[in-house]
Amino acid sequence: MEMASRIPELFGCMVFGDKEMKARLPEEIYTTLRHTIRRGTPLNIDIANPVAEAMKCWAMELGATHFTHWFQPLNGITAEKHDSFIEPGEDGQVIMKFSGKSLVRGEPDASSFPNGGLRATFEARGYTAWDPTSSAFVRDKTLYIPTAFCSFSGEALDAKTPLLRSMECLRRSARRLMSLFGKTGIGTINPTVGAEQEYFLIPQELYDERPDLRLCDRTLFGAPPPKSQALSEHYFGAIKPRVKAFMDELDLELWKLGVMAKTEHNEAAPCQHELAPIFCTTNMACDHNQLTMEMMKRVARKHGLVCILHEKPFFCVNGSGKHNNWSIATSHGINLLEPGDSPADNAQFLLFLTAVIAAVDEYADLLRISVANASNDHRLGANEAPPAILSMFLGDELTEILDCLAEGRPYDKHENSRLDIGVGVLPKFPKDNTDRNRTSPFAFTGNKFEFRMLGSGCSIADANVVLNTIVSEILDRFSDRLETADDFNGEVTAIAQETYRAHKRIVFNGNGYSEEWRQEAARRGLHNYATAAEAIPHLEDPENVAVFEKHGIYTAAELHSRCEIMLDAVAKGIEVEAKTMLEMTERDILPAVLAYTDHLAAGLANKKSLRLPCRAESALAETLCSLSDEIYAAAEALKAEMKKAAALEDMAARARAYSDNVRGAMAALRAVADQAETQTASDYWPYPSYTDILFYR
Repeated sequence: MEMASRIPELFGCMVFGDKEMKARLPEEIYTTLRHTIRRGTPLNIDIANPVAEAMKCWAMELGATHFTHWFQPLNGITAEKHDSFIEPGEDGQVIMKFSGKSLVRGEPDASSFPNGGLRATFEARGYTAWDPTSSAFVRDKTLYIPTAFCSFSGEALDAKTPLLRSMECLRRSARRLMSLFGKTGIGTINPTVGAEQEYFLIPQELYDERPDLRLCDRTLFGAPPPKSQALSEHYFGAIKPRVKAFMDELDLELWKLGVMAKTEHNEAAPCQHELAPIFCTTNMACDHNQLTMEMMKRVARKHGLVCILHEKPFFCVNGSGKHNNWSIATSHGINLLEPGDSPADNAQFLLFLTAVIAAVDEYADLLRISVANASNDHRLGANEAPPAILSMFLGDELTEILDCLAEGRPYDKHENSRLDIGVGVLPKFPKDNTDRNRTSPFAFTGNKFEFRMLGSGCSIADANVVLNTIVSEILDRFSDRLETADDFNGEVTAIAQETYRAHKRIVFNGNGYSEEWRQEAARRGLHNYATAAEAIPHLEDPENVAVFEKHGIYTAAELHSRCEIMLDAVAKGIEVEAKTMLEMTERDILPAVLAYTDHLAAGLANKKSLRLPCRAESALAETLCSLSDEIYAAAEALKAEMKKAAALEDMAARARAYSDNVRGAMAALRAVADQAETQTASDYWPYPSYTDILFYR
C-alpha cells in the first residue's frame, strides 16, 4: 500500500523533465528552452550553459558521476560512451563541470558502427547532437542525454536523425492542410505512438545450457512439445508469481524513467507476455521502447530469468511482435484521425484517413522494408502474425461509407441523397464499432492505425520514419489541389472520392492468413515480399528515393548505406546461426545420437547372446543409425551452401543466397536432428527440451 501511494511521486523521478526544468532554471531560460523543444529550433550556447549546469546539479543529487550521449546507431540497439564530470582544478584537485558544449554535442569514435559505405573506416569521427525534445534521465549513476548521431558531413548514421526529420516533415504537411480548413490556433502537431511490446521469459539456467539461445536468441533445434498454445490457457491467464515479481519491478523502474507502462498480460504462447504503454510523441516513444527492451533484459536477470526479444525463438510456437499504434495529434489534444461531430470536422478527418490509405497503398514496399530483418522472416505470415502482404483493415461500416462516397450512392438507404463533404448529409462516422482484425498488417482502430508487422526486437524508428514521410507526401498533394481550388468543398469531395477509388485495392477486411487472400492480393497487384532479402533492395527504387529526398528525410547516399547495412545484417545473422548450428551438430547432437545408438547396440548384442526378444532395440537402433547418416549429410550440405553464399561479392545476391539456400539447408538439418531428439533418451540428449524450457514453475 505504501509503495502504491508513492507512485505519483516516483514517476519520472529519474527524468530531467518539465517539472525539474521549471524549478531549476531562470524563467527566461526555461521559456526559451520550452520554445526550442516545441519548435525544434537550435539551442543557443548562452542558453545551453545554464541548462547544462542545472542538469548536472540535478543528476549529481541523484548520485550521477558521469554523463553519456545516448544514441541509436544502425545496429538496432543503443550506444553510449561515458565521461565523468571531473575537470582539473587548482592544487591537483578536481571540480565537477558540465558545459553547454558538452551537453549539445559529443564526438564518439564512430569507426566500428555500421555505415554502409557512407564513410571510410579510417574516418572515425562521428557527432552526437542533443535531442531536447526527449528528456534526459539518470541511470546507473550516469546522466543519459538522448542524442542524434551523424557524420562530419551531416549524413545520418543513426535511427533518430531521420525520425526527427520525418516528424518535422509531417508537422509541416499536416499544419498546411489544417490551415486550409481555417484551423490555425491548434498548437504543435505531432505523430504519436504507443508500442505494444511482446517478449518471452525463460529460466536463466536453461538458457545458459543452450548455445543457440545464447548466440542467436532463438532455438536452432528443438522438437515441438506435446503441448503448446493449443489449449489457449496461457493467453490472459493467471500470471506466475515469479513473472509477476519481474513485472512489478519492471513497472517501477520504467515509471522512474518516465515510461508510462500501462498494460501487462500473458500472451498466447507459453512463457510469452506483453507490455503496452500509454501513447506519447513518436521520438519519445522510440526512446522509451528502447529503454523498455533494455530494462526488460536487465530486470529479468535479477529474477533468474532471461528476456528473449527474438521474433520466433521457438519453432511451432507463437512468436513475438510489436504493434506500432500510430496517430497524429495536436498539443491541444485534438486527434486528427478522430471522426468529428460536424461535417467540416468529418471532411478533415476523411482527408487524413484517405491520405493514409493512399500512402500505404502507394508505398507498401517501404512499409514492408521498414520491418524487414532475418529474424522477422520467421514470424511474418505465420498464424500468429500478419502476412508479408500489406493490406489495411477499416471495418465493415467505415468501408461501406467510403464505398458509398466513392460511388456517389447514399449510405443511409432511407435517405435519397448522395454523400457530399462539407454539407449536412455526410453521416456521422463510426468511432470504433468493429472487432480488431488480428490478421491485418495495418488496421484502423477508431482514432489510430495499428501497424502490426514490426518485429519484437527491432527499433520502432524505421517504421515511423516511413509512416510520417509517406503520409506527408499525400497530404502535400491534397494541399496542392485545395490551394488552387475554386470550389473548396467540391474539391475536398473529389479528392476523397478519387483517392479512395484509386487505392481501395489495399483495403481488405477478411482473413489475411488464407491462401485465398494471397491469390486475391496477387490479382490486385499487391507486393508479396516473403523475405527481408527480397524486400530490402527495393529501398533504392527510384520512386522511393524520390519521396525521401523530396522531403529531406534521406539522401540517395543515406538510402544506399541503409540498404547495404540491412542486407549485410541479413547475411551475417543467418551466417552466425548456421555456424552455431554446425557447432551444435558436430560437437553435441551427432555424438549424443551415436552414443545412444552404441548403448542400444550393446544391449541388442547382449539380448541376442541370451536369445531374448529384441525387436524394439533393433528397430530403434536402425532408425537412429539412419538418422545419424542423414544428420551428417545435412550438415555437409549446409557447409556447401554456406561456402557458395560467402563467395558472392554482390551484397543483395549474398543476402538472397543466405536467406533462401543456407536457410533451406538449415531447415533440412533441423528436421532430421529434431526427429532424432524424439528417438534419443533424454539422459543422452545434450540440451534442455522445449518442454523443460516452456513449462517451468
